[in-house]
Amino acid sequence: MKMKLSLISAAILSTSLLMSPVASYAKLPIAVNGQQLPTLAPMLEQISPGVVSIQVSGSKEVRRRADPLEFFFGQQQPRSQKRQFSGLGSGVIIDADEGYVVTNNHVIQDAEKMIVTLEDGREFEATKIGTDKESDIALLQIDADDLTEIKLANSDQLRVGDFAVAIGNPFGLSHTVTSGIVSALGRSGLNIEGYEDFIQTDAAINQGNSGGALVNLNGELIGINTAILGASGGNVGIGFAIPSNMMKNLVDQIIEHGEVRRGSLGISGRPLDAGLAKAQQLDVKQGAYVMQVMDDTAASKAGIKAGDVIVSINGSDISGFHELRSKIATLGEGREIKLSIYRDGKIKTLKVTLDGASGVKAVGEELHPAFQGAELENVQKNNAKGIEITSVDPRSPSARVGLEEGDMIVQVNRQRVETIRDMNKIIENTKGNIVLGVKRGRESIFILIQ
Repeated sequence: MKMKLSLISAAILSTSLLMSPVASYAKLPIAVNGQQLPTLAPMLEQISPGVVSIQVSGSKEVRRRADPLEFFFGQQQPRSQKRQFSGLGSGVIIDADEGYVVTNNHVIQDAEKMIVTLEDGREFEATKIGTDKESDIALLQIDADDLTEIKLANSDQLRVGDFAVAIGNPFGLSHTVTSGIVSALGRSGLNIEGYEDFIQTDAAINQGNSGGALVNLNGELIGINTAILGASGGNVGIGFAIPSNMMKNLVDQIIEHGEVRRGSLGISGRPLDAGLAKAQQLDVKQGAYVMQVMDDTAASKAGIKAGDVIVSINGSDISGFHELRSKIATLGEGREIKLSIYRDGKIKTLKVTLDGASGVKAVGEELHPAFQGAELENVQKNNAKGIEITSVDPRSPSARVGLEEGDMIVQVNRQRVETIRDMNKIIENTKGNIVLGVKRGRESIFILIQ
């Protein structure tokens, strides 16, 4: 009986469905209860002209594999040759009056010609003002009127969960807009760039987005899109942007000096983890643990001591030593900053005026990760100038690559160097292996850093 009733019920239901009008697709209403639905369109209409397309072209030297047959037949060809290339990327207008356009260094690297295309179709040849390879920032300038700039936000005020909108030209598709949230802050240790302090976002970023804008819902620039993390080189919901504050610090230095002059504290350290905090009985969860303070440096003059934990810079918390290193380096030489340190169970604030990373003395890791554990100093011996390794931690990366106390670096990649500044410039402009020419006593040796 129950089965009969079920069959009858099913038949009634089927009949009612057949007799009902044909279903139509639902339409998104314009308003609900008289209230307009949220949309990003008005904001995007205002700021989209501030995002540009950058087309680059040029030539670069490529090495050709040697053909063994060339030796036997006497038809040897040049081992290197010039190869033409072209590429597309994005950029952001940050100063309409001056025509300044910021993008990624890797977008315009080796470019001989750079054409900036605006949203309205106008094209202008750009001039390179300066670049910073280690942070992947480049500043261009165009001579144009009626430009739209994008206002900068204070990226230090970002929080995980804030909405983010990416604008760029992925795969040459002009002014593509994607949205998401800020997934994480202060990402470092990814080995994407030399100095990393990335905003991580799940807003879709693809090839061609590099140099484009990451904005908040107010249409303010919070970051410059720079990299994606994915095996295929496509979007997998993990993209990275250079924070707007970091970008501004670098751009200001390029405009003022024609180059980036990195800041330096003169310390070595490590991230604070649970094990270290427990061993040292520290009542803080994160920060940069100071292991050593060099004499006559910004840190020593400000009163920073070994065993201190640096927990914030200018009121912004830091997660570890990598983030501290990147922020200090990009703030620039001569900047006065406020550091909050944990010492003896209390938080203390110190004012610090940063040295230059290219000064008389330097901590190795401020120049290159392979130099970690070494201290360097400009010297002159027997009328010859160079960079002396004044100390080496025997358990450090610098010791593993072969550096020893007393070594004097006189060449980097076969270029003569006399100061830490000279050495730093060459390292920053080198992609790939580094070869140091070192005087050790009466011997001259070469040390390879991969």
